[in-house]
Amino acid sequence: MTPTTGSGDGTPVLFIHGLWLHPTSWYAWEKLFQEKGFTTAAPGWPGVAGTVEASREDPEAIAGKGIDEVTDHYARIVEAMPSPPVLVGHSFGGMIAQKLLGKGYGCAAVAIDAAQFKGVLPVPLSALRATFPVFRNPSNRRKAVSLTSQQFRYAFGNAVSAEESDQLHSMWAIPAPGRPLFEAAAANFSRHSPAAVDTHADERGPLLLIMGRRDRTVPEAITKSEYKQQNASRATTDLMEYRDRGHSLTIDSGWREIAEDCLIWIGRHVPAMA
Repeated sequence: MTPTTGSGDGTPVLFIHGLWLHPTSWYAWEKLFQEKGFTTAAPGWPGVAGTVEASREDPEAIAGKGIDEVTDHYARIVEAMPSPPVLVGHSFGGMIAQKLLGKGYGCAAVAIDAAQFKGVLPVPLSALRATFPVFRNPSNRRKAVSLTSQQFRYAFGNAVSAEESDQLHSMWAIPAPGRPLFEAAAANFSRHSPAAVDTHADERGPLLLIMGRRDRTVPEAITKSEYKQQNASRATTDLMEYRDRGHSLTIDSGWREIAEDCLIWIGRHVPAMA
């Protein structure tokens, strides 16, 4: 998918989506960031089609894509940018943003309800239930899996009305590869897991972790564990909590509060935009 670019000439921002959401779900964020002078890009994972409908029609195009392949895909995009971007990722996109930042890609990162990486031990029951549509069949490691509206409601839309959750599912939900979830689940048993993040990178840029306390897919225990581990670095690591928000916080009717708080944080920690 071709990156979307804004007309601003300031610091670039690279938006990275997670599982089950199409990259165009970042559209409102891109528009807001462009209004603030940023140049934005929201490319999809390798294999994701340019529209929600096309992605649903060809789920096999993304099947089998793993964490390393997706990370390398975004690393190449960063390398082609005129200057190091701010990385903004949601869910597995938040994990990938942290991986990239630890490798020296990007000037800063915002990881929103980021999927757990190697070394994060809490696995709350709600997270297991949210990802059960993938784990119920071991062969899903090689396949792309879709969520029903009811499954989406549990995993994403529990903090909004049923009507809004169904609307979000209709607008943005696409099939997702099962492989990243299997890789993350096995991370603490693998010496060279693709879900590893360098949490000791003292020279990395500043990092903001954001969590919704009603998130079932990435419960607060996971984000708090990531925050603790990222503090092994001498670089800046901050945490923001939102009491009444779930996993849909980047796309639901309250998205703007999150986006504006991110802009304030970026303005404080990225000198070019301060």
